[in-house]
Amino acid sequence: VTHGPGLVGSLLVGLTYAKALCFATGIPLIGVHHLEGHIRAALIGIDLEYPAMALVASGGHTHLFECLSEGEYRLEGRTRDDAAGEAYDKVSKLLGLGYPGGPVIDALAAKGNPRAVKFTSPKLKGNLSDFSFSGLKTAVLRWTQARRLRGDFDPATDPASDPETIDMLASFQYTVIEELLNRAARAAGNIGAKALVISGGVASNRGLREAVKARKWSIPVYFPEPKWSTDNGVMIAVAGYSRWKLGHFAKLDLKAQANLPLAR
Repeated sequence: VTHGPGLVGSLLVGLTYAKALCFATGIPLIGVHHLEGHIRAALIGIDLEYPAMALVASGGHTHLFECLSEGEYRLEGRTRDDAAGEAYDKVSKLLGLGYPGGPVIDALAAKGNPRAVKFTSPKLKGNLSDFSFSGLKTAVLRWTQARRLRGDFDPATDPASDPETIDMLASFQYTVIEELLNRAARAAGNIGAKALVISGGVASNRGLREAVKARKWSIPVYFPEPKWSTDNGVMIAVAGYSRWKLGHFAKLDLKAQANLPLAR
């Protein structure tokens, strides 16, 4: 059962049911971290070599974790503001493209020129494995304001009605992907990683997957199947099985934690 991080109300529903089930049947209770579920979803049928680097990118998270061994992690970097998926959602809302923003922007970006608009990468001080997407989101806002675009642009009605906007979205996506992959590659090199895992809802992005294929990697790169990229029960079950093998069982006083760190 997932016990964090997340909305406490949602966590409590699942946790209460799991505890009751374990109490009634005598089966063990295994607490699973939500982000570990995303990482393990990419490793179904994979015998991962350690150390490895894991990039988890979604609407609420953009983290880099060093995977030291099965079930053991160290935080390498994280976003300092918006998560990658959150940036997609906010840009989509700005243009009236709906929610979630990832799928529609991914589809439109494939039709545009990713080099049309020059978005600059953030210059971060301190940890070079950290991310920042708030500046990129603001740059899109400024671009939109400069062209006085309406907020009711509907790609379903006429996706080619504004080629300039589609080029901008292609450039936006290109910049996000470059940020994710450049920092993940640097972090993987720093620790001598033997593999890179890319997971979370953003891992279902076709542009991201194509960019990974286009690069030359000295290590294998693992993605979850698209259907296991977003939040699902299978990823929690796989992570739970991993913890069962390690004998990591929980007691019935296991608590729901909205902000639960993965690194131990």
